[in-house]
Amino acid sequence: MRKVIVIIVLFLFNKGISQELFLLTDPASNVPANSLSVNVLQSLFKEKFKTGNSYQLMPEVTYGLNRNLMFRALAFLSNRDKDFVTEGASLYSKYRFYSSDDLNSHFRMAVFGRYSFNNSEIQQEEIEIMGNNSGFETGIVATTLIKKLAVSSTVSFEKAFDNKRNYAFPDNLGDNATNYTLSFGQLMYPKTYTSFKQTNINLMLEFVGQTINENGRSYLDVAPVIQFIFNSQARLDLGYRHELMSSMTRSAPNGVYFNLYYTFFDLKK
Repeated sequence: MRKVIVIIVLFLFNKGISQELFLLTDPASNVPANSLSVNVLQSLFKEKFKTGNSYQLMPEVTYGLNRNLMFRALAFLSNRDKDFVTEGASLYSKYRFYSSDDLNSHFRMAVFGRYSFNNSEIQQEEIEIMGNNSGFETGIVATTLIKKLAVSSTVSFEKAFDNKRNYAFPDNLGDNATNYTLSFGQLMYPKTYTSFKQTNINLMLEFVGQTINENGRSYLDVAPVIQFIFNSQARLDLGYRHELMSSMTRSAPNGVYFNLYYTFFDLKK
């Protein structure tokens, strides 16, 4: 009986939120309770002010404490300083405080917070505590699912600190920013669910932007993504991020993502 219940939960989980498992942003939905997700995100971005590409590896683990609260830890590794080294780490938590569920739709809201530390040289005006700056971020996210279309949006405040190893944040740059995202996810396959073992194919389009609060300088990026979900547990994402507009200095705004993700369900069984 327990196995039957787990299969039903997996099927509903797959059917309900597979198209809102975004690559660059987190939806208001959480990792299922008592489940552990392991994620390995890789990116390769073209350097703007020097020759070559910047490769970054971000392994992470996420644990769902209950249906409303989850925790995440991740590390940043990069070759930006020629040698491939560990540059920092981050802790993240998200709490879902509102949920309205219907048969073919739902709407959810959550608040989140992140703290990161980094020991690399500060090379750009853009604030990015996911791999470039030490600092914190806090914000709110809202996600809606209507049949096979998911739409999610976030607004957050981000503040940068000095990076370790004597890399002080430059006095001539703004150290805090407002971030905003808008993500769309469309389930393309299957047309009809018959088993939780069916492969899902999702197409996504994500917009990611930032405005430095002290001087108003901004950027806006777009990222098309194709996503495959296997057996309701394994996930593969391929994405390309492109700068649409920018009035700030960014060291490597354009590049590709390759992401591998696996969830271990019901750890307390």
